[in-house]
Amino acid sequence: MKDIPAGLRASLDSGVTTLCWCWRVTRRDGVAMGFTDHDRDIVFDNTSFEAAAGFTASEINESVGLGVDNLEVTGALSSEKLAEADLAAGFYDDAAVEIFRVDWSEPANRILMRTGSLGEVSRAGTIFKAEVRGLAHYLQQPKGRLYQYTCDADLGDNRCKIDLNQAAYLGSGTAFEFISSRNFTADGINAFASDFFSRGLVEFTSGPAIGQKLEVKSHSKRNGVVTVECWEPVREPLTPGTTFDIQAGCDKTIATCRKKFSNAVNFRGFPHIPGNDFLASHATRPGTRR
Repeated sequence: MKDIPAGLRASLDSGVTTLCWCWRVTRRDGVAMGFTDHDRDIVFDNTSFEAAAGFTASEINESVGLGVDNLEVTGALSSEKLAEADLAAGFYDDAAVEIFRVDWSEPANRILMRTGSLGEVSRAGTIFKAEVRGLAHYLQQPKGRLYQYTCDADLGDNRCKIDLNQAAYLGSGTAFEFISSRNFTADGINAFASDFFSRGLVEFTSGPAIGQKLEVKSHSKRNGVVTVECWEPVREPLTPGTTFDIQAGCDKTIATCRKKFSNAVNFRGFPHIPGNDFLASHATRPGTRR
């Protein structure tokens, strides 16, 4: 149950309300933006909530217990604060969202209705639809370690202990031609074998995509031509000559850990746990076939 501020309660009791919705979105890089469905900008908490930003919201679906509350926010890229390239690059993934009910005649009279984070974002032209998830969805995420064949450490973290800044695991190159927004040919990393950077990380160091980091889906070398494909699109406009750094990838198996990185001592998986074939097996008499 929420405590309604006295000023807001008095406004509600008067029968003549001046209410609006305000949304504040805080990206993981700390950039905060405010939007409102009122026809004028509203300022509070050191945030300017921009009017007429093209936002509309669905009804809020509430769940009992630990179910996830959610709603959908639909909007057009009509605000200068919103850029299609930033949405495509994932800057708003898991961004924190606060939803306020505000008396626009006196913004001090307000109440925080919901907090959550942005989930799935879909786009069609300049129109986007974002799912706002309640905080309970974090309780549905895996916590702790998983017993599995493959390693659950991130390559290069404190548990893995591999130094990815070594020349053996780090390459620098130049995008020669962008085949698509996720696929490009490259110069400068020809010395590395095909698939060496698959499942690795590429960071662009020049051009419009400078600072953007993307996971590598595949790395191949055929007839001297090196091709890198990312899981997510590169920030546009795509410019040949864009430079990048790229880190080695790992498929999380004990064989790769031992052969590629000589790091089996720090392997964080369980390659010898019994599988389904063991569970389905049964005892037999000596000398008989199973």
